[in-house]
Amino acid sequence: MSLRPCFLSHVVIDEHAEQQVVFVSERGGSRRFPITIGVFEATAIDRAVKGQRFPRPLTHDLLMTCLESLGARLGEVRIVDLQEHTFFARLVLVRGDQPPVEVDCRPSDAIALLVRRTEVPLLVAEHVLAEAGG
Repeated sequence: MSLRPCFLSHVVIDEHAEQQVVFVSERGGSRRFPITIGVFEATAIDRAVKGQRFPRPLTHDLLMTCLESLGARLGEVRIVDLQEHTFFARLVLVRGDQPPVEVDCRPSDAIALLVRRTEVPLLVAEHVLAEAGG
């Protein structure tokens, strides 16, 4: 599978709508596409992008802390498929010299983790970019 580097270009939050939108853009290219997500995930992404901190860990912060406590780190976020208007993502977890582990997840959760670690690459399958990114 051919993967292209991308980035989260912006988050659109409409407080009066149930669904929110994040836009993923191709790095060094012109393609971009929207992913519709829930309000809670959009809020989690938006808060992390803005650097807002809370006295107690929120869900995505908790997951990152758990990974790190187990000696693992988020190596990559991949958006790997698009089927019937639904995107599919994978987290690539790295632990020392062990082989990477891929975990299936929703793109909204993957992006919520990604924005907490700016060094982690976002990669999108070429066929997803071709179909969704026009």
